[in-house]
Amino acid sequence: MLSNFEKALGFKLEAFNYLYVLCDYETLLKKNISLEKFVNLCKKNDVKVIQYRDKVSSLEEQKINLLYLKSELNIPIIINDKIELIEYADGLHLGQEDFLKIHKDKKLAIKLIRLKIKDKLLGLSTHNELEILEANELALDMIGLGAYKNTSTKNVSTILGSKISYLAKISKHPVCAIGGVQIKDNIENIRFNVVGNAFYNE
Repeated sequence: MLSNFEKALGFKLEAFNYLYVLCDYETLLKKNISLEKFVNLCKKNDVKVIQYRDKVSSLEEQKINLLYLKSELNIPIIINDKIELIEYADGLHLGQEDFLKIHKDKKLAIKLIRLKIKDKLLGLSTHNELEILEANELALDMIGLGAYKNTSTKNVSTILGSKISYLAKISKHPVCAIGGVQIKDNIENIRFNVVGNAFYNE
């Protein structure tokens, strides 16, 4: 029986360290990388999932970009934070604080989110054992876990380092390592390497 996530991916999750890329639109603009070039990089590197994060464009522009990515790549495109764009994406990824904004009871928050996104993919960022154990009780498709290493793009208070493999082992959901992850990193118990800046420097 394939999980919801596996159905979206089109294959069974049997290996580890698949590639999951953050398409941070601001970074693309800064590095002068077109969406077309980004798509070509994804095809070349056998990317399995994309998370689209955009804090600079209008919702209309973001919608156009999401539709472009979906038309060019046959992989799940997950939107970061913007639940209002869910109809143009295959899933939604939220941080802990985003959940709390919806409802302080995470189980109720999930129910409210699911009313909007239906059976599309849902991911939640986690940073420690307590948050993973909480996530185990929620109707999620995957979790982000980090930060694995120091990263220049975000202020990170906790660096997990090698502890990430132990933490990933206690998760019921597939784990996506975030924060300072490299494409070729081989991290035990991690299903997906979530790569940001390192991807554009290839």
